[in-house]
Amino acid sequence: MEKEWSAMTPEEKREVRFKKWLEAPEVNFISPKAKKDYQTRVKRFQDTLTMKIPDRVPVSNGGGNFGMYYGGCDLHTAMYDYDALVKAWMKFFNDFKDYSDTFGGPGVYSAKVFEILGYKLYKWPGNGLAEDVDMFQFVEGEYMSAADYDDFLRDPSDYALRTFMPRTSVNLKAFENLVPFTSMMGMGYGAVNFAGPAGNPEVWKAFETLHEAGLEMAKWGKKMGDCGRQILEAGYPGIRSAFALAPFDSIADILRGTSGTSKDMYRNPDKLLAAMDKVADITIKNTLNTVDAFGAVCVGLPLHKGDDVFMSDKQFEKFYWPSLKKILMAFINEGLMVNPVAEGKYERRLEAITDMPRGWVHWTFDETDMGRAKKIVGKNQCISGIIPYSMMLTKSTEELRDYVRRRIEICADGGGFILSGHALTNEKDYDKIKLFMEVAEKYGTYK
Repeated sequence: MEKEWSAMTPEEKREVRFKKWLEAPEVNFISPKAKKDYQTRVKRFQDTLTMKIPDRVPVSNGGGNFGMYYGGCDLHTAMYDYDALVKAWMKFFNDFKDYSDTFGGPGVYSAKVFEILGYKLYKWPGNGLAEDVDMFQFVEGEYMSAADYDDFLRDPSDYALRTFMPRTSVNLKAFENLVPFTSMMGMGYGAVNFAGPAGNPEVWKAFETLHEAGLEMAKWGKKMGDCGRQILEAGYPGIRSAFALAPFDSIADILRGTSGTSKDMYRNPDKLLAAMDKVADITIKNTLNTVDAFGAVCVGLPLHKGDDVFMSDKQFEKFYWPSLKKILMAFINEGLMVNPVAEGKYERRLEAITDMPRGWVHWTFDETDMGRAKKIVGKNQCISGIIPYSMMLTKSTEELRDYVRRRIEICADGGGFILSGHALTNEKDYDKIKLFMEVAEKYGTYK
């Protein structure tokens, strides 16, 4: 009799997820060799993530936006013309697939969806930025005021629908005229009272806008899904991941902004902590729903404001780490690997973040010394390090090759190390993308 999910240990749940990732029953591989190569690559990552010794150091070298530029497509075109993006990306994949163990589809948003919504949280080429700019820009602001904490804590969903969405999407502003969903549970005319605002032409137009955005998202999703499927069928896995934010970052990035949250740590610490706890619960539930929808084995978390520079050690211990650890452990308990990306410097954080079960966390470091990270965190957790963008641009291929070789020497001993490349845009020095695999195959083999 098959064991029920709720009765399984985290290790048993992970085994189920890993087995499906390895066997990939839903993938129609283009050949038996493609399937064999796929499984070899997946096994290499599984062993590395769980602190076993793989055959060699795995290489994760997606190349960022380099792929679409290599294929003849700039970011402005890619965000509007999905076919052009896929065509460019598949050219990049076909020409560079031998230089990475994992390969995903393009990580490019749909500008059409943003425009339909009148979305204010991003600027992108052709909308707030010049068409030839090769990146988009997040627009931070205090979209939730300090006075809104009570409303948010009382009913986050209602706050998101009737306050946050109207403030961040110009074409959904009319949602501020809605009444709370909870009014439907009132006596007598509850449902009628809730339905009343839908007769407002502006409210109805906002719902139509949301529907239009959903249809456009479906078009974009199909194109990106088809692209990813072709890559899988050729034998190149992605590390199937859902994505989440640390609770502090959810508030400091999106709701209160850096300035507002910084002040809240002094002026409204109790409400900030209560909001973070609420956000943590929401994040856990929503992320697990996403995981179940497409069979993820990992949750990736870009950590934006937990570094040494942004906050003190005491603030990290009070405001950042407890709620982050809460969601990490919730994901681990569901058999999911977690991949926090420690942006900035985490030199003073290394001892604190070791407080996790062995073989469940893949830490990606940005400006942190990788030798110290290996000694402190790498004893029990998989690590990888981002190659500085400045180095990718300014160093010669041979200088970069030597740097990557030394990183393997420092970090690969005993396993638990993934060699990560770095993003380029429209650079023509293709050897810089290729060298990561060349160095791994020469120096990263375990005897």
